[in-house]
Amino acid sequence: MTSEPLILLVEDNASNQLLVRAVLEPAGFRVDVASTASQALEHLKKRTPALILMDLELPGKDGLSLTRLLKTMSPTTAIPVVAMTAHTSLQSRTDALAAGCAGFISKPIDVHTFPARVSEFLKGAKE
Repeated sequence: MTSEPLILLVEDNASNQLLVRAVLEPAGFRVDVASTASQALEHLKKRTPALILMDLELPGKDGLSLTRLLKTMSPTTAIPVVAMTAHTSLQSRTDALAAGCAGFISKPIDVHTFPARVSEFLKGAKE
């Protein structure tokens, strides 16, 4: 069994998927990717990540709707979800928190601080 935390990235943009993996994997995280809400739900039937990074703009069911759904289901209700979006308005942040997100990371991500931010959310989930 590995001690590297498993992160589920729910992101439809292939470039963003590659960037997040390229930044987090060398920092000691395992990263699984789902491109749609339905792929994320299928993934969650098989594996339980320590954290979900959720793009808010997904094809079909958006990230906020998926977060609301996950927060009503066991065992996903306890998994912290962090919203990721280029929309950085106060309303976007408020909507994300109201949907059940533990926090918010703006895109494009800062590759220098991103692993530490993810670690902070994981640490908060354990406390």
